[in-house]
Amino acid sequence: MKKISYIVAAALVSLGLNSCSLDAENLTDSTSENFPKTEKDATASLAAIYENLNAVNANPQMSFYYLSMLASDDNLGGGGANDKLMQALDLLCNYNANMTEQFYKDRYEGIGRANALLQALPNTDLSDNFKAQAIGEAKFLRGFYYYELASQYGNVPLITEPGQNSEQGDVTVLWGQILQDLRDAAKDMPEQRLTNGHIDKYTAEAMLARVWLFYTGFYGNGSDIASLTSTTYNPLTSVTLPDGSTLTKQDVIGYIDDCVNNSGYSLVPDYRNLWAYTNKYSRDNYEYTKGQGLQWVEDDNAINPESMFAIKFNKLASWSTTIGYGNGYALHFGIRGGQDVDKTFPFGQGWGAGPVAPNLVSDWKAAEPNDIRLEASIQDVRELPAYAFGGATWADFIQETNWYEKKQSAIAGYDAATGSYQPCFEVLMYGDTGWSNGVNFQTSNIHDLVLLRFADVLLMQSELKEDVEGINKVRARAGLDPIASYSLTALQNERRWELAFEGTRWNDIRRFHIAAAALEKQTNQPTYSRGKADTNSAHNGGYSARYNATAGFQKMPENQVLQGKVKQNEGWTSADSEYQGW
Repeated sequence: MKKISYIVAAALVSLGLNSCSLDAENLTDSTSENFPKTEKDATASLAAIYENLNAVNANPQMSFYYLSMLASDDNLGGGGANDKLMQALDLLCNYNANMTEQFYKDRYEGIGRANALLQALPNTDLSDNFKAQAIGEAKFLRGFYYYELASQYGNVPLITEPGQNSEQGDVTVLWGQILQDLRDAAKDMPEQRLTNGHIDKYTAEAMLARVWLFYTGFYGNGSDIASLTSTTYNPLTSVTLPDGSTLTKQDVIGYIDDCVNNSGYSLVPDYRNLWAYTNKYSRDNYEYTKGQGLQWVEDDNAINPESMFAIKFNKLASWSTTIGYGNGYALHFGIRGGQDVDKTFPFGQGWGAGPVAPNLVSDWKAAEPNDIRLEASIQDVRELPAYAFGGATWADFIQETNWYEKKQSAIAGYDAATGSYQPCFEVLMYGDTGWSNGVNFQTSNIHDLVLLRFADVLLMQSELKEDVEGINKVRARAGLDPIASYSLTALQNERRWELAFEGTRWNDIRRFHIAAAALEKQTNQPTYSRGKADTNSAHNGGYSARYNATAGFQKMPENQVLQGKVKQNEGWTSADSEYQGW
């Protein structure tokens, strides 16, 4: 009999409402023989697994999503002179022995919770329909958590049962298990679209395609460093799963077609309405959106028909306890320097992570000069009311550029009744009462972090089927002419423009085997350092050298290596991997 320890939420829906409370208790005496007994028990256990999304958000700078932004060729590191972790992630270098360990530990906690519930549920007397849905959600989340760990660190220990040995095994089995979990979730969950904060069958189908495309592309030549960093793109067409079955490319096409045809998810008609700067408390005082008839698709908690998987936040964020309940990514990607929000409106204050790499802007303008998504995604800071290069109060911004990404930023609001600005528009939209940490630019960002949306599904469908149908649907929404025939280059470009700053580019350039060349384009790009003109100079041998030494995997936390659980990844054992500062 295995003891199960849960952090149980009173109701999962409270994770999905911005103003609801989340009551929790620690059921340390529950066991696999007596819990869960009811659907309420099982739902609470699921909430504990979902809560891991917010647990990781307590330290976003260590997460895979954060790495995916800063390590890609579309963002630099940024931050201030002391924010060496941001710059190290961009440069594929290390800053301290356990730079990202909390993410590693947090994700395994989520996996442990999923394993416990998956062990217990089949033996309950709950209805078959409920169990199929709950097991599917738990498998999805376990698969997603392993996908992030395996993308960030490579061959991590595979644990699928409580108390199982936690040493590294065969990396192909690890990825096979991830695919199997998502395949099972997609195959077995009820055919219903959910809008209550739970994962549904169609989201599992979409995530299966994302993982399939990464694994079969990245590992198509083999699993050693030379194969992973090869410039040859040779994707696998079938994968043997741990249960002995085979998953084929055609199988994945079937799942993605089902998602497109039957899920009920759809594109938001105007691309700009996907992003929080079009909310009703910001759009009319922002020159770009003023008078355009725009309306944020999530105004007043409206359901976003394009959002398939998102991290939800609420008012309970507090530095002392529940900081992960606020959108820490918005804080980190907010404008650095202590500048008053009336000078940077509608963009709020933050730590200045991820300045847009100038090479992205030049590539985009050259390829698609009439693409509305460029200005919808990137702000020229020289057009803000009174932007101060280097910052205002703390003028130490590193790797700053003229370009600022709009999608993941903190968004300020304007209170027309008082003629005043709020650091976060959410205070106006959801009321100024009930905030655990008061109204605060560090904790009051609570708009969704969308991890997967339907446009990505359409592009993955085109890629898998090698046709233009999905690509052209996405292009039509952006007001662009259709392309006549499919090509891998066209697909790669469309993904780059449509999904810019959404955490997909890093694994895209790795799986297409174009990472080293793409990353090198960031070298010598014009930047600012502490407000003065600078260039993005090479460090530790340069971007391509660091990528080819590591295949983009992060350093394994030294604590885990010392415990004998994992071996250190290649490229992280010598002094030339250590970032010394700008």
